[in-house]
Amino acid sequence: MFPWWAGIAWGGTLVAVPGGTYEPLYPPDPDRPVVEVASFRLDDAPVTASEFADFVAAHPKWRRDAVSPLFADAGYLSTPLGGDQPVTRVSWFAARAYCTSQGKRLPTEDEWEFAARASETSIDASHDPERLALLLGWYGQPASAELAPVRAGDPNVYGVHDMHGLVWEWVEDFNNTLFGTDGREGGDDETLRFCGAGTLSATDVSDYARFMRVAFRSSLKGSYTTPSLGFRCAADAEEVR
Repeated sequence: MFPWWAGIAWGGTLVAVPGGTYEPLYPPDPDRPVVEVASFRLDDAPVTASEFADFVAAHPKWRRDAVSPLFADAGYLSTPLGGDQPVTRVSWFAARAYCTSQGKRLPTEDEWEFAARASETSIDASHDPERLALLLGWYGQPASAELAPVRAGDPNVYGVHDMHGLVWEWVEDFNNTLFGTDGREGGDDETLRFCGAGTLSATDVSDYARFMRVAFRSSLKGSYTTPSLGFRCAADAEEVR
């Protein structure tokens, strides 16, 4: 007999994001700064605290008092669940488990950044100085104890809400780009420096907001939780037209 929660789909509505070319801040091949991002689907909003509460009720091993310390630190779900605000204090392991329970996955860094370039009117507003100033204004604000509900603002051209201005978000390969803080480190050519050489190797040194996102992701471990870090799910494209 199936449990009552079998087949229930929590979370946002998947919307189509047609693929295209994309210039990562740190491309895997410096001689080829532009990469292809295949079409995919992305939740239209971050997962809410209420939706994650339903997931935890259906999967008790992800309760705060039951989760393994290997999969979540002591801050995991230390704020009450419930409401339309984005869930925070959730680890990468828990976020992955939530998405897997729906037949989805976490977006890759390239997918997230590709979709995040879009504004309400353009698929790529990454070089719009007014928009960059708005993003920097948000990143420069202290974290708010009271988060706004998801979907409170206008969506971008894909129909995706809250890519900026609400919470940071987990991605599948969050530690794909590493930053080191000590220039005395040796033999780690794959480690990029946020200052100095790391900045010089970036494809767009003017996009400081993206520097901050990549630096934040590289500081994380899978078990970490913070009061300003949430997530949304993604899926491969079925047929994006």
